[in-house]
Amino acid sequence: MMMRFTTPPSIEHLEQMARQAMATIPPALLSKTVGVVIQVHDFPDEETEEDMGLESPFDLLGLYRGVALTAKSFSDVRAEPDFVYLYRRPILDYWCDTGEDLEDIVRNVLIHEIGHHFGLSDEDMERLENEAD
Repeated sequence: MMMRFTTPPSIEHLEQMARQAMATIPPALLSKTVGVVIQVHDFPDEETEEDMGLESPFDLLGLYRGVALTAKSFSDVRAEPDFVYLYRRPILDYWCDTGEDLEDIVRNVLIHEIGHHFGLSDEDMERLENEAD
C-alpha cells in the first residue's frame, strides 16, 4: 500500500515499518533472528563511514553487525547481541530518488541485512533475487 506523507517519516515510523516487515518473515526463519536488535539511526556513525570507506553517509542504507549464524558455535559466549541498523536519511533519499514504495524499501533493506545474519554475501543475495525474478 502506497503511503502519502506530509513530513518526512521519523525514526519511530521507520522502526514501525521494520517491525511490520519482520512479521512477514516465515516463522522458521524468524525464529533464527531472536536476539537480533534492529535499530534505526539517521546516518551511520563516523567509525562505520571510515570502516566502510563511504564517500558519503548517504551511500549506506543498512548494516548488519554481528557474527553470522554460519560462523557461530554453541560454545561461543557473546557479550553483545547482533544488530541490524537501518539508516533513515539514506533510505528516505533513495525513496525520493526512485519513487519506490517506502515500506518495500524498508523491508528490502531489512531482509538484505538479515541475509547477512544468515551468512549470505551480497553476491549470494543478488543471485537469489535474480533467480526469484
